[in-house]
Amino acid sequence: MSNLRISEVATLMGVSDDTVRRYIDQGRLTAIQLDNGRKGIDGRELAEFLQNYSEAPAPGTTVATSARNRMRGIVTRIVKDTVMAQVEMQAGPFRLVSLMSRDSVDELGLEVGSIAVASVKSTHVVVEIPES
Repeated sequence: MSNLRISEVATLMGVSDDTVRRYIDQGRLTAIQLDNGRKGIDGRELAEFLQNYSEAPAPGTTVATSARNRMRGIVTRIVKDTVMAQVEMQAGPFRLVSLMSRDSVDELGLEVGSIAVASVKSTHVVVEIPES
């Protein structure tokens, strides 16, 4: 299982290191001691936290945006049947859902708390600029 540095957690959540430290101080996340003696977060706990976490920008606060096609995140949920699987990831404030074969999930060794990169390929991507 992944144990993550505070800076890695901040990157995955799309927040600052100080915000993660505040979450620890508030008891929203539990710090663990990493092998190097520094504080960190257990990947499984972070995945559970992110399932209930949504800190998308409020309407009207964004001037312009265009999401990147490769997003590093953490796996928050996996649902498998006999042939297919649904994998959910949190990449910063973005929740991504991928449908893939069960074999692919097993071959990649994906589990809740795994760090992964979602690559998005689409023929239709909408870029919006909200009203000011």
